[in-house]
Amino acid sequence: MSEKKFKGQPHVKDEKQEAMANEETTNLQELEENTAENPAEDVNLSDEMAALQKKYEELNDAHLRLRAEFDNYRKRTLREKSELIKNGGESALTHLLPVVDDFERALQNIQKVEDMAALSEGVTLIYNKFVAYLKSQGVSAIDVIGKPFDIEQSEAIATIPAPQPEQKGMVLDCVQTGYMLNDKVIRHAKVVVGE
Repeated sequence: MSEKKFKGQPHVKDEKQEAMANEETTNLQELEENTAENPAEDVNLSDEMAALQKKYEELNDAHLRLRAEFDNYRKRTLREKSELIKNGGESALTHLLPVVDDFERALQNIQKVEDMAALSEGVTLIYNKFVAYLKSQGVSAIDVIGKPFDIEQSEAIATIPAPQPEQKGMVLDCVQTGYMLNDKVIRHAKVVVGE
């Protein structure tokens, strides 16, 4: 019996080998058929690759141009900002020149003036002209005398005993006027506060 089993096994191996060989042949035939169809696909793929390459180059070119445009814009705005900072005060200074001219005339005539009232009136006119210009630019004096001390607008340089009890914490005197530009304090008033 053992001989029969031994003799039967080589026969089974041959069948398996033959089935595998047939399967490999079938696979090779399918591969050859697919390869025969692939040249058309290869042409399509190469056309698609060329189209994609062209689209990539267009997008890359557009990106580089946009980047260069932005860089030019950034440089131009920086240059404009620096010129604005450098020459921004030109308008303000141009409008101050007439006040300087008035002061020059007053200084020239100070030695010759015999009427001190006329000189005082002239200087007052120049002062009023200057204050009017400041107001037109949004600069205004901070009115602090008789009001409660406000640290946002004033700087206390001295405290004195309040002459009356209701004047405690109130501004009694202003040593140096404070100014605001629109709603922003540009110089705090230096004040004397009652305690």
